[in-house]
Amino acid sequence: MAVILPVKEHFPFIGSDTYLAPNCTIVGNVTIGEHCSVWFNAVIRGDVNYIKIGSYTNIQDNVTVHGTYERNGTNIGSYVNIGHNSVIHGCTIYDYTLIGMGAIVMDRAIIESNVIVAAGAVVLEDTVCEAGYLYAGVPAKRIKPLTDDQLNLLRKLPHNYVLYSSWFMDQV
Repeated sequence: MAVILPVKEHFPFIGSDTYLAPNCTIVGNVTIGEHCSVWFNAVIRGDVNYIKIGSYTNIQDNVTVHGTYERNGTNIGSYVNIGHNSVIHGCTIYDYTLIGMGAIVMDRAIIESNVIVAAGAVVLEDTVCEAGYLYAGVPAKRIKPLTDDQLNLLRKLPHNYVLYSSWFMDQV
């Protein structure tokens, strides 16, 4: 069963029809919307600041979501895909985005809607990733505009993860 713990007076809130893998951890001041999924070994740690996650967002295996004490909470929009082994820290990620596997998004970074952050990219503090572009590299830089196929992928992936999580929901 997922580890869900309060920290001080803050209890996590999990929206309806959200799948939590049995070994994920969600603690403290965390709000998760409806139809989300939090996958194996993911940690959403709202102990030092808040974490807000919209609806239809998937937090994949081994992802860490955290913030900075008394400085930066973390805001993740709806229809967001956060790839395996990513670190999301004290930043804002808007709707219809994909954070690739192993990417790192640091404090006060802003990922606007309709953005892909490539696998392994490091989005440094205070970076703004503009809507409609692919960002890649260390540090992450704007590479090129998203294609229609990539924009369609951003619309499709969150629904795929609702399907994938349905395969596990009745086992919980």
